[in-house]
Amino acid sequence: MSLKKRLPILMLLDSAIVLCAVFAGYFILNPYMNVYTHPMLWVSSLTLLISYHIFAFRYRLYQKAWEYASVGELTAIIKAVTFAAVITAVVQFIAIHNVYWRVLAITWMIHILLIGSSRFSWRVYRDRFMASKVQKKRTLIIGAGSAGTMVAHQLLKSKDADLEPVAFIDDDPNKWKLEIYGVPVVGMVSEIPWAVKQYDIDHIVIAIPSLKRAEMQRIYEECVKTKAKTKVLPMLEDLITGKVSVNQIRDVQVEDLLGREPIELDMTMISEKLTGKTVLVTGAGGSIGSEICRQVAQFLPKKLLLLGHGENSIYTIDMELRNKYDNDIEIVPLIADVQDRVRIFDIMNEYKPDVVYHAAAHKHVPLMEYNPTEAVKNNIFGTRNVAEAADTFGVKSFVMISTDKAVNPPNVMGATKRFAEMIIQNLAKESKTNFVAVRFGNVLGSRGSVIPLFKKQIQAGGPVTVTHPDMTRYFMTIPEASRLVIQAGALARGGEVFVLDMGEPVKIVDLAKNLITLSGFSIDEIGIKFTGKRPGEKLYEELLNENEVQKKSIYPKIHVGKASPMNKEDLYHVIDSLLNKDSQELKEILIKIANTKFSEGVPLVSQ
Repeated sequence: MSLKKRLPILMLLDSAIVLCAVFAGYFILNPYMNVYTHPMLWVSSLTLLISYHIFAFRYRLYQKAWEYASVGELTAIIKAVTFAAVITAVVQFIAIHNVYWRVLAITWMIHILLIGSSRFSWRVYRDRFMASKVQKKRTLIIGAGSAGTMVAHQLLKSKDADLEPVAFIDDDPNKWKLEIYGVPVVGMVSEIPWAVKQYDIDHIVIAIPSLKRAEMQRIYEECVKTKAKTKVLPMLEDLITGKVSVNQIRDVQVEDLLGREPIELDMTMISEKLTGKTVLVTGAGGSIGSEICRQVAQFLPKKLLLLGHGENSIYTIDMELRNKYDNDIEIVPLIADVQDRVRIFDIMNEYKPDVVYHAAAHKHVPLMEYNPTEAVKNNIFGTRNVAEAADTFGVKSFVMISTDKAVNPPNVMGATKRFAEMIIQNLAKESKTNFVAVRFGNVLGSRGSVIPLFKKQIQAGGPVTVTHPDMTRYFMTIPEASRLVIQAGALARGGEVFVLDMGEPVKIVDLAKNLITLSGFSIDEIGIKFTGKRPGEKLYEELLNENEVQKKSIYPKIHVGKASPMNKEDLYHVIDSLLNKDSQELKEILIKIANTKFSEGVPLVSQ
């Protein structure tokens, strides 16, 4: 009910209570007298009425949301009634030099009882009758800790929430059979399927914000055994700070099930490298490049150069960053192709960036098998152009985005990325610029990722196509990949290949199954079809060879590789001859050299 409608109703109700309270109190003490003929009672009643309304407005009694009333609202009623009674006592004393203490005491109690009861009755009516008209979904809450109890409390109070908590699940045996806000704790995680059936559950809410992803996977495996819709609570910090509410419980996303914790950044180290500096990002319109731009922008560089070949994608990220940082950062969109050596050198000469993140690349494995020359032009010659320009014009730090497919590559894309790594490894030996590469696995949601393809197939009714039942890949999210790149740039000493400890690889078929169930379908409804390996694909990806990784990480979850490159003279001789080869010979040369282990040269990290 709006304030305009509520105000006159409450004022009339309170006025009736106040006017009658004095007479009722006097009648209780003198039941045989005609109270309405007593002039002082009329004076007292009117005084009490006027003074009560004054104090009611003073303590904002008519602005209170009584459906959420607690001790604070009751205190306001007591204050208003008490001060009104005091004013009435003063008037009585002035008028007749006497105070009807007993009458006022009884009047005070009647006021508190009736005014408080009127508000409480309205709350009971709303909770019992009006709220019952809303069809709520029976909900099982996983986690009876602080977050879970907060969720239950808010859902029980909220008239807008369409979820009704009916039971908790918690692995702590000390909480079993307890009731929290009237909601029982009925068992442990392994009993989720039983609880869903026993309590006729429609929705499951995972309310453990600090949950590790391996545990999330374990819980979700039990949830998918049921037909209940599974949701997850936002981060507890977001709830506490008010960024989100419990009504913003979201669906479980495939990123929640990766079984690996996100990387934490050394903010101080990164800030020293980026704040107030000029930063260039190639491939700035791509999924990885654009996210790198977003992450870099948070550190407020002096100038952010957005370089890309596609004008629409550059326009999009340019507008996004301008809307957010236009007053803090000079943002410069640059339409350029990394294959255009003259243009790249002109840009480096004009802007002289302090840091370069090189994300521009062709990365579609099957497409590059059909177009090896284009892969060479973009991934090898493009990297060479940007890297040599950075060396020429004194860039302090150069970070190249590489891939797990550069390890023992059977395909053109992976081979060209290994060539690109060797280019910057050789430059690192003789340049003042810190050249590094960053290897990571597949990025969820990026262009070429399986996730968008799977989603389209699910929306179309299936089947979801998977190349092979044993196909595995390492996965990370776009923000994680971008943060790793930025952290690597801060850690760089020159020549390293940084690799994220990405945990256990994920079977593509398991990823497909999870995405199907997360979309609200069963695997039988959508179906999974195996299509066979595509050109250039490996069943298992590697991040480093066994002899290419240092046992001790340089940073939590970040390792450094030790593979040596082909020496510069031989490497450049091969590169300069590549474009004169036909497609088949080109592939053979690329893959042969990319898979060769070179013992000569300086290791990537000084020992």
